[in-house]
Amino acid sequence: MKRFATIILATVAATLAYAQPKRYLGGDVSLLPSYEAQGTVYKDFNGRQVKLLPFLKQQGWNMIRVRLFVDPQNAPEGHKGEGVCQDLNYVIGLCRQIKTAGMQIMLDFHYSDTWADPAKQFTPKRWEHCDDKAMADSVYTYTRTSLLAMKKAGVSPEMIQVGNEITNGMLWPTGKLYPKEDDNTTTEGRWDILCNLIKAGSKACREVCPKAQIIIHTEKAGDWDITRNYYSQLRWRKVDYDIIGLSYYPMWHGTIPNLGQTLDNISWLFPEKPVMIVEAAAYYSHERDPWSKADTYAEFFPISIEGQAQFTRELVAELNRHHNVTGLFWWFPEENAFSNNVTKGWLNRGLFNNRNGQALPALREFNKFGK
Repeated sequence: MKRFATIILATVAATLAYAQPKRYLGGDVSLLPSYEAQGTVYKDFNGRQVKLLPFLKQQGWNMIRVRLFVDPQNAPEGHKGEGVCQDLNYVIGLCRQIKTAGMQIMLDFHYSDTWADPAKQFTPKRWEHCDDKAMADSVYTYTRTSLLAMKKAGVSPEMIQVGNEITNGMLWPTGKLYPKEDDNTTTEGRWDILCNLIKAGSKACREVCPKAQIIIHTEKAGDWDITRNYYSQLRWRKVDYDIIGLSYYPMWHGTIPNLGQTLDNISWLFPEKPVMIVEAAAYYSHERDPWSKADTYAEFFPISIEGQAQFTRELVAELNRHHNVTGLFWWFPEENAFSNNVTKGWLNRGLFNNRNGQALPALREFNKFGK
């Protein structure tokens, strides 16, 4: 009887563990060492000076995302002024800080010398003359070499993105897709090339960091047809990965209820794949913003400190409704222009006030994910 009761308790515990997967809360703080080098001051909600990573750990963050460029010294000067500087040595140094703070690492391979996003996936200068086979070999070798260096330094990542926002492919023109155009353009051959590039990166990840989870990151959370087709193509071609990663910004990806519908659909069509929102953010100001005009995107949420908090509150409430969502990450939360000139212009989408370095109310709302 005692043995039978033990079996029942073990079964119940296993069921609860399955029903409530571990959730990850964090952000991409890839520019933090640059801020620290200029003596940037971060403050908590009450205006007291804090060290950023220990403070975020106290808020419940358990994973930090870090981007890695191939040769960022080759990036355009304008992009360097936006924060493109993360080579392997820089990343290893930051990851040591993350481990010391007691958090895990999500490594984001950009496979570019500069920003990789829906509008640009520039091939690194060193790979410019590769054909599709040589490009896949380069992805494999570079991924493997980078991970071996991190492993040797004692900062192996727990999660790895093979590419950044790659709905339109990566390493253009070799691995470019045209998902909005007709079937004559989106050929089987183009999907095969892209998937071979992803497979090369995944293979290196499995060899060097076999316990790490692999994320495939796209940015069409507001368009279910494109999202469905993309991950279906990967399934048909047997691409090896663990997690569906999505970007969600209200100004580009539709309403929060629309995101919720996409998440429900993913749960139905890809039940074996957890989902993470690996990038999210919203504006609290357009002050000293060279990229946006006054009130740009105000039709979604007010461009104010209160509006940013409202967005975050509603996003977290929606995500907490979905058991398949296991991670939420803010993009560029460390932005803090108080007494420094790290970037040329203010983006005003971070979680610290550019005027005084103090934690914004949106951070309190963000920390409620998974609770």
